[in-house]
Amino acid sequence: MEQNPQSPSDTASKSGLRRVAIDPVSRVEGHGKITLMLDAENHIHEARFHIVEFRGFEKFIQGRPYWEVPFFVQRLCGICPVSHQLAAAKAVDQLVGVENLTPTATKLRRMLHFGQVLQSHALHFFHLSSPDLLFGFGSDPKLRNIVGMLEKYPDLALKGVKLRKYGQQIIAAIAGKRIHGTATVPGGVNKALSLAEREILLADIDDILMWSQDAVMLNEQIHTAHAEHRGFAAINSNFLSMIGRGGELELYHGGLRARRSDGSRLFDQFDYRGYQQIIREEVRPWSYMKFPYLIELGRQQGWYRVGPLARVNNCDFISTPLAEAARKRFREFGNGDSVQDTLAYHWARMIEALHCAESIQDLLHDPDIAGTDLVADLGDKRREGIGVIEAPRGTLFHHYQIDEQGLIEKANLIVSTTSNNQAMNESVRSVANEYLDGNEISEGLLNHLEVAVRAYDPCLSCATHALGKMPLQVELLDANGTLLDRLSKGGNGRIERAA
Repeated sequence: MEQNPQSPSDTASKSGLRRVAIDPVSRVEGHGKITLMLDAENHIHEARFHIVEFRGFEKFIQGRPYWEVPFFVQRLCGICPVSHQLAAAKAVDQLVGVENLTPTATKLRRMLHFGQVLQSHALHFFHLSSPDLLFGFGSDPKLRNIVGMLEKYPDLALKGVKLRKYGQQIIAAIAGKRIHGTATVPGGVNKALSLAEREILLADIDDILMWSQDAVMLNEQIHTAHAEHRGFAAINSNFLSMIGRGGELELYHGGLRARRSDGSRLFDQFDYRGYQQIIREEVRPWSYMKFPYLIELGRQQGWYRVGPLARVNNCDFISTPLAEAARKRFREFGNGDSVQDTLAYHWARMIEALHCAESIQDLLHDPDIAGTDLVADLGDKRREGIGVIEAPRGTLFHHYQIDEQGLIEKANLIVSTTSNNQAMNESVRSVANEYLDGNEISEGLLNHLEVAVRAYDPCLSCATHALGKMPLQVELLDANGTLLDRLSKGGNGRIERAA
């Protein structure tokens, strides 16, 4: 936490407001900060969630051969590299003219993705968010961490470690290693799953199912037992997610469905290859992350949420029985309407983890999973490919255009956390106005803001890839630390000298 009235922002210096910053936001993937502008009575005048990292993947993959892209872009992240690899691989399949993979390749990719989602969801809940939910948002920060969890709830923390480990075992068995593996090739996969590997994974699946059910019940109990969780970081949003052909929850391949904040459908089964017809991205000068919105609803009303909360709200059913029973209880909690509670992200996240565990069990018993027909016949090459997948944090878009030599000419990524950008800012403002406005600022109160951000499980490393729109400030100090000069470059490229 930083309270720094000696180095106020331009807004603060002009208005006499005091700037308070949480820098960095802790227990999230990547580096971000929250800033508050307060007056002398601690009333909130402004609250923003800033992304301060920069990564230029859209630019530096230009000129690279298209077949390298899945392994380049997975370096965006060490937590969800499989999601980036698979989204890019689906785009590359289109570039080589493949519409349908072999049954074995399809099922191996799907199981790889289920392992990815399972391990990521386990990491987020057990390691990053459960200390807030079990100890309390304003509890002693010495306890409010994974070490405190291990001391107070050792059995629960150990289950979380083992759930994540199992998801990583799935990834290693298919991709060769747990992080940044090499599973995909144009039109398929490059490695079969051996019978020995399948037996090793089957040995633990019953425990994984049981622990996943326990995690769902724990989150359900936490959310329903605390009435204050319903209104925490409260916002009403539109939702966007992928959906299966029958309306089922779908994490690997399907059409796009969007619901308005009142629950009505905006579109359904939309072919994601036409995403530019429905989504536009906006750049703002105070963040490196873009702000997407649904074109039909416009810039002001068109922002939306993605991820577990959107997916569980959007789907008509879940294809695995235990997760479907959990989904029904989730919807009953919302009286049959969309559940808008921001903290219900955790509950929905564990329902998805249970679905992944059930799906892995089904695939491990499927004869195709140990097949050896791994690559489809290639077709006519194309100049453009668009791959979309439901990453742990939400809908992930990878769009590539290539030249005649097969080199990347243009790339566009809309990462899950980017889609949640406006929603996270709205939630931060909601918490600031409800809990901090007019109160003496304390660490416990500031952690309420971080709890709101953590609910979205943001991956800030993934989300920062814009180029040419970076705000920049350069200060010149003398040997005594006195400010001699300051230059600022805004997101519009204009350079100004501070007065």
